[in-house]
Amino acid sequence: MRGSLGLVLFCGSLLLLSCGGGSGGSSTGSNTYPPTDPTTGPAAGNPSGVFPVPAEARLEDVSSPDHVIGTGTPESCTAEAFINAVAQGGTITFNGGSAPFTITLPRPAKVYNRVAGVDVPKVVIDGGGVVTLSGGGTNRILYMNTCDESLVWTTNHCDNQALPHLTVQNLTFIDGNSKGDTVYDGGGAIWVRGGRFKAVNCRFFNNVCASTGPDVGGGAIRVTSQYNGLPVYIVHSTFGGADGYGNSGSNGGAISSIGVSWSIYNSLFSYNSAIGNGGNPAAVGTPGGGSGGAIYNDGNTMSLKVYGSLIERNTVNAFGSAIFFVTNDLTGNIYLEDTTIQKNTGGSWYPVVPGISMHATTSFQQVNCTITN
Repeated sequence: MRGSLGLVLFCGSLLLLSCGGGSGGSSTGSNTYPPTDPTTGPAAGNPSGVFPVPAEARLEDVSSPDHVIGTGTPESCTAEAFINAVAQGGTITFNGGSAPFTITLPRPAKVYNRVAGVDVPKVVIDGGGVVTLSGGGTNRILYMNTCDESLVWTTNHCDNQALPHLTVQNLTFIDGNSKGDTVYDGGGAIWVRGGRFKAVNCRFFNNVCASTGPDVGGGAIRVTSQYNGLPVYIVHSTFGGADGYGNSGSNGGAISSIGVSWSIYNSLFSYNSAIGNGGNPAAVGTPGGGSGGAIYNDGNTMSLKVYGSLIERNTVNAFGSAIFFVTNDLTGNIYLEDTTIQKNTGGSWYPVVPGISMHATTSFQQVNCTITN
């Protein structure tokens, strides 16, 4: 939330094959960037994270899918088939064989709020642990927005509506790039507004968003509202995880949000970067940004809860080398349990604990945690 700090701020290896077809084939498009090779990327989740996960945050049932992408080979799993399935809604799985493969999208897959006159209750995308979705270094991968008229308005309170529920699970997201989107900025891999969202058993490597600006961010994921303030769930997922695989953006190298609560379980955030400069609001003569190496939360009444997770080796230029958490009305709270925060670098304004920038009056509780520089 712009102006939220006032004067304070001024002072396991797998073999992956390529898959695609038509305009969304396996080509990575422009060769001006080095495509990510997930074969050496770390596995999903914090290896030592064993915190119990609540039922609603667990994997969705995909035993009776509405759409099956592919007919048994990687080549049959086309980007166009996937994009069309997401637009129809429902449960989506893949039939590309047992060997891991990558689908490179020529444009973002978009979640529609209503299809053929019927509200979409859910979109569940399950990669079965073998599918990687790539933005090809040129575009965002997945987009959901209940307030985007082009995706069909379904209520007169689009910023707080119950549906759709979007779940991504057993997937890897690589090379998403939303720098070209100046309207719905942030969220290099995934951008969400409204409904509900969760990610389970997912990996996010080398996704990027706008590199400067206050508030804009979320190298991997950007969320700007959720139904009735219910939390986004991130479960057993990895953001970066190894040198050369980190996500980056102006703020929130991995994830960013405005007025959204998060509940994060058994996940790994490392080697992500907030690369903006000047903070929020932007200091005179700077473009702004550079806060929240891993996580950037701004808004009013909201909570950040992190369980069984590891947040390390993230970097910032301004504030919150691990976490930036600010609420205008000072009602937000942070709760950490069985979590380690260490070896995050850069920035300043750490009034309570290392690596976390928040107001000194923010409700903060930690249980069985290690929090160090």
